[in-house]
Amino acid sequence: MFTRREALMGVATAAILTTLPPFAVSAQADEAVINALPRVKVKLVAPPFVHAHDQVAVGGAKVVEFTMTIVEKPIILDDEGATLHAMTYDGSVPGPLMVVHQDDYVELTLINPDTNSLAHNIDFHASTGALGGGELTLINPGEQVTLRFKATRTGTFVYHCAPGGPMIPWHVVSGMSGAIMILPRDGLKDEKGAPLSYDKVFYIGENDFYIPRDESGAYKSFESAGDGYEDMLKVMRGLIPTHVVFNGAKGSLTGENAMKAKVGETVLIVHAQANRDTRPHLIGGHGDYVWEMGKFANPPAKDLETWFIRGGSAGAALYTFRQPGIYAYVNHNLIEAVELGATAHFKVEGDWNDDLMKQVDAPRAITTN
Repeated sequence: MFTRREALMGVATAAILTTLPPFAVSAQADEAVINALPRVKVKLVAPPFVHAHDQVAVGGAKVVEFTMTIVEKPIILDDEGATLHAMTYDGSVPGPLMVVHQDDYVELTLINPDTNSLAHNIDFHASTGALGGGELTLINPGEQVTLRFKATRTGTFVYHCAPGGPMIPWHVVSGMSGAIMILPRDGLKDEKGAPLSYDKVFYIGENDFYIPRDESGAYKSFESAGDGYEDMLKVMRGLIPTHVVFNGAKGSLTGENAMKAKVGETVLIVHAQANRDTRPHLIGGHGDYVWEMGKFANPPAKDLETWFIRGGSAGAALYTFRQPGIYAYVNHNLIEAVELGATAHFKVEGDWNDDLMKQVDAPRAITTN
């Protein structure tokens, strides 16, 4: 029987670590000081929306309390009926976006109900120590745990489940990832240090899924996630996803679910991918300011047509819409966008500006002199 530590890191890694000298304790948290800080309870909301927050911090550091419940449930990925036995944070794919400010403390209570069948945890790329919190948060069904970490670095960061060994990629490509945004206390800045702000923020989580097919080419279905593990693992090892989608399913952010804005509004787009590289592109728009690597301590790039998000990271782009209409927001591997599902829509209302674009002549038959 493995210990939690062995299950999390793999037996070989755990054996190596047990031979290392213990870490020297150089600093202890002053619990009295932390306990004296103001506490704020935040109710998370499902993507692409984001909970209310201040863009510029008000007052000093706070302890920001979040609660997330792990939900294992089937989700339909496309109109062919491909079904994923998803592992989710708070029931959504991706998990909710958390927003705090630098020097705040993030205090997360993670709940794994006894109705689930698997052990889970959370690894925050924004945190420091203990495998991003993964070593301290591994919980079985029927358990809960509370983790606190200090938000020392600004930017957008991925979080994901990392329960150990081959369970890590399986849980991640089963939907178990999300993002956290740590804002500078004085807000976002351009390359010259001038303040930047946004009217709306939308959060897009991109996922690659690997759904097995039977001999006839139809997607297989299983009674539970565990029942499909071996077949799914075979597809995963081929490194060719059957679906690459935004926010949990093909078309989840199109039609009636398109993200809405108005001409003149500035929108911050947070884009996370926990497993594969991607290249977001707003067709008909640009990235006015882009933190391609997602880290606000670095100056943003400007006027990008397409930007690059490394697998296992999150980035942010700021754009002010200048024309009305339907904007497709895609992974600009267009095969993945069109064939596999990585497309979302922005529906923008307002007045058309002929100076920016105009159809001079309507389509007509070709004439010869």
